[in-house]
Amino acid sequence: MTSQASKPLRIGHVDLDTSHPGSFVPILRELGHEVTAVFDGGAVYPPGYAAEFALEHGIPHACESLEEMVGLVDAVLIHSCNWDVHVQRARPFVEAGKAVFIDKPLAGNVRDLQQMLEWSKQGAVITGGSALRYCSEVREQVSQLLPEEWVYGLAGCAVDEFNYGIHGYSMLHGLLGPGIVQAQHLGTTVQRQVELTWADGRRGIVSIGGTAGYLPFYATLVTQKQVKYIQADNNKLYQSLLEGVLPYLAGEAPPLLPFESLIEAELAAIAAKLSAEQDGRPVLLRDIPQDYAGYDGAAFAAYYKELKFPSQK
Repeated sequence: MTSQASKPLRIGHVDLDTSHPGSFVPILRELGHEVTAVFDGGAVYPPGYAAEFALEHGIPHACESLEEMVGLVDAVLIHSCNWDVHVQRARPFVEAGKAVFIDKPLAGNVRDLQQMLEWSKQGAVITGGSALRYCSEVREQVSQLLPEEWVYGLAGCAVDEFNYGIHGYSMLHGLLGPGIVQAQHLGTTVQRQVELTWADGRRGIVSIGGTAGYLPFYATLVTQKQVKYIQADNNKLYQSLLEGVLPYLAGEAPPLLPFESLIEAELAAIAAKLSAEQDGRPVLLRDIPQDYAGYDGAAFAAYYKELKFPSQK
């Protein structure tokens, strides 16, 4: 893992929809950074929530617009549960040369992922995604696994197929590394099972979707010499994530993963959805149509708000 950034950053939280912004604040401060500003677009919380959040967490600025925030920060963390607005939220900061982290899922369609990739190619400091890619359990296994010893693997989690399911895709991607070329929906037994294929022929399964109870983030790895089961410690995920990405956001280190590799997890999930809609036909990531709708972020945000505030349904 890259060492933590030595350069103190002024950090802004964009959209306060999830538990992540509040959980990140003490970790960011512990790592030597200042949370200077927040903005909330109102997808989940009522007007005025940004000011309440800022007061509760001792943050000096509750901004009324993204443009107001630009001059107050060096980097932003975008937490919108509606992933369809991630490009819109990131744009003013990318154009101003600020560093951008986009929380998972990065996007639910190819068009938005390609816009982010284009920004990266143009020199923008932009990253994001699931904490499961950076967790200590994955890093420990990667240091021990040799590609030629790989036989098969399974990774998964519960809750839903994309907002949480992306953790399963990212965990398997973290273990096997970049190079996913294909996804195939295998079927549904309570959860959806998807087989991913890598360019070198290695394969693994992701099992994602709702269950009767909560499941941990887990993976079972089969090599030619052993079988290993790993389960991520939820209490350490945010620390590992922020320690991993902050040096890059501060301009002190390269990204932990090039952006074209980073987006493979989201592309695999989108390809899997398309495969399911086509009766299990394998779908190459490069063949996902540009106009394919993918996963609907606005619909998920409405669902998420109903879960948080059922009386307002």
